[in-house]
Amino acid sequence: MIVASIEKFYNSVLNRSLEIKHLYPSQNKYTLPKYLPVAEVRKIVSSASNLKHACIIKLLYGCGLRLNELLHLKLSDIDSERMLVNIRNSKGNKERVVMLSPTLLVDLNNYFKKYQPKKYLFEGQSGGMYSEKSVQTVVKNAALKAGISEQVTPNILRHSFAIHLLENGTDIRYIQQLLGHTSIKTTEIYSHVSNVAQYKIKSPLDYL
Repeated sequence: MIVASIEKFYNSVLNRSLEIKHLYPSQNKYTLPKYLPVAEVRKIVSSASNLKHACIIKLLYGCGLRLNELLHLKLSDIDSERMLVNIRNSKGNKERVVMLSPTLLVDLNNYFKKYQPKKYLFEGQSGGMYSEKSVQTVVKNAALKAGISEQVTPNILRHSFAIHLLENGTDIRYIQQLLGHTSIKTTEIYSHVSNVAQYKIKSPLDYL
């Protein structure tokens, strides 16, 4: 407001123009998150080429994990007694817990018996942490195999997790905690997509 008032004063009273556009506060631009319908997520999960890849996709979607969070998961982070996954390498160094699906736990137990990771839940062929590129390739190939033409990333699976929870009536404050968002405003961006889908709002074109 102050910058605009000064500029207006110089223009109208002193008949001078000032180059002060850079002093105006920048406006944050929000883009709607890309996500997948439930049916397409189901196809991707079914299209995973092996047990390890299926577990990766199910964790990304079923727990709403960021790619980096998935990579840093350790065996000790899976709490099968309380049915929780502990996220310790979250954005901003804040720890949180997310729910563990019983069906995913069965897959993880079978995965552990077959692959026997040592430290991290998902490890490379030579041991150590699985790579970002490997996870991205797993998701991409599963989506292509499922017949989905759009590019699918780990982050899109995370967005789908949030949207689908909203559509099922989960309180947005709980979703905020599950996603590890500091501000509720960050989480509210999902409601712009969810509300239209949830309430099946029709286009005015359909009433012509």
